[in-house]
Amino acid sequence: MFSNPWIYLALLAMVIIGVLAAVATKLLSQLKQQTLEQEQKKAAQQQALQQHDKKIIASVIIIVRAMKEAQCDFAEGCWRLSVLLDSLKLSQDLNLQFPAVFKFYEGIKHMPILAERKKLDKRTRMKLDLERMKLEAELAEDIRRDIALLHQYANERNSMLSQ
Repeated sequence: MFSNPWIYLALLAMVIIGVLAAVATKLLSQLKQQTLEQEQKKAAQQQALQQHDKKIIASVIIIVRAMKEAQCDFAEGCWRLSVLLDSLKLSQDLNLQFPAVFKFYEGIKHMPILAERKKLDKRTRMKLDLERMKLEAELAEDIRRDIALLHQYANERNSMLSQ
């Protein structure tokens, strides 16, 4: 029937090309599906980070308001704010934006609190209190300025995360 071997080779080549085309189409389809899944996972992760940051920012706003209204002293407020701001996932270099808050925290973070503080003798507690008060007096104006800026930052960030 077909006496020419080139015809067989041509048919074989067409079969191979067809199989390769089918495999390539399948692989491209899988790649497209994987890319879509990765984008969806990334979007879900971004959404989770935004929700986390939104909760943190809401807490920051409450603490800043309390500090502004003198319902929360600088030591407790800076301690809480520093920890909260460090836990934000979508913001960086906040220690550079609000240096006084972080400087105060760095100055008092070694001090024991709650039950650990109660275990200390009276003299040691007074010494730590004096150290804290000196640092607070030194940084008070800078902390007030940082608190005002932080309040503005937190409100802007909160509205941005709500969109």
